[in-house]
Amino acid sequence: MDELRAAGCVFAEDEAALLADAARSAAELRALLARRVVGEPLETILGWVDFGGRRLVVRPRVFVPRRRTEFLAELARTATPDGGVFVELCCGVAPVAALVGGRAQVFAADIDPVATACAGVNAPTATVATGDLYAPLPATLRGAVDVIAANAPYVPTAAIALMPPEAREHEPHATLDGGADGLDLHRLIAAAAPAWLRPSGRLFIETSDDQADRTAALMAAAGLTAHIERDPDRDATVAVGLRRRPTLAHPRAT
Repeated sequence: MDELRAAGCVFAEDEAALLADAARSAAELRALLARRVVGEPLETILGWVDFGGRRLVVRPRVFVPRRRTEFLAELARTATPDGGVFVELCCGVAPVAALVGGRAQVFAADIDPVATACAGVNAPTATVATGDLYAPLPATLRGAVDVIAANAPYVPTAAIALMPPEAREHEPHATLDGGADGLDLHRLIAAAAPAWLRPSGRLFIETSDDQADRTAALMAAAGLTAHIERDPDRDATVAVGLRRRPTLAHPRAT
């Protein structure tokens, strides 16, 4: 069962077994099955999602972390120094903050209070705030953050109609909709990142393979040194931006 979930596939008989384990009575099992039949994600019915080997709390009408985002979490965790400062923007239920854990000063922010309530449970050592992008972060973090990670919405508006019903009917569109080209949030996050990152700090943004070059270009336009990381096994793509250290001017010879 765990292997199936880790591989991103759960068959009908396995779903039934998970729901049976979750139900405390035959009546409750019937109610859970009815929710699944109409397309509600299995994870929100169970109340948890397996992410990076941990069970994270999810609730109805929140974005359910995908397996591909484990790659973002792994990159961010590796880049965050012990005792450093880590920020997850558009955190949802805070899967990345949960995996970075107590080895750093962790902050997470999202505009949805239902999601941030879950985030507080999943990342209990983090400071979780409700608000838009950088706005709820303490001003003292400006210029002091080692790593910013974001799985911001990046589905082009017109493509939402093509998504599976589990997503388009049961997750808030605000957690999916990235604007006409899918990059609206990437623009805002990248443009403001240099003001929050310390020299040699890094910005990680999950994106799609098709959009990766444009996400990286947004980072470069903001003054970051950008490159792209890919994990084909999980169909995961992350754009990475490094804030360069300022170049010290050499004194003029006299």
